[in-house]
Amino acid sequence: MKNSISFLSNFVEYLLIIAVLIYWHGTSNLLNPFAIGLLAVLIFQLIFKNNVVGVLIACTLILLSMYMLLALFSEVNEFESFNSNAQRLLFIGLAYFLGTIIVATLMIWKYLVKSNPKTIVYK
Repeated sequence: MKNSISFLSNFVEYLLIIAVLIYWHGTSNLLNPFAIGLLAVLIFQLIFKNNVVGVLIACTLILLSMYMLLALFSEVNEFESFNSNAQRLLFIGLAYFLGTIIVATLMIWKYLVKSNPKTIVYK
């Protein structure tokens, strides 16, 4: 029971680790320093559970995902017609980056709001 509660509380980090592994596989580069660095930071966050680092990771992922959404829209705009390739690129890209933004927002909620219940003012 305790292991399942621990897994659910760390579910956000596990989802982000899966996203990094998907990114790493998509680059087809075994020695990708960005993927290795992201994976190391997320694993250390799982181990040490630092609130400041958790919020910084989440904010960084949100900003990077927003930048990649702009790049995705720019790439889709280069198609002459909205054919099946453009649709596939748009829908898979939107799902991936919006999913990452949602998970990072949940991570901010986990480390900022949930971990500091004294900062919430009750009226």
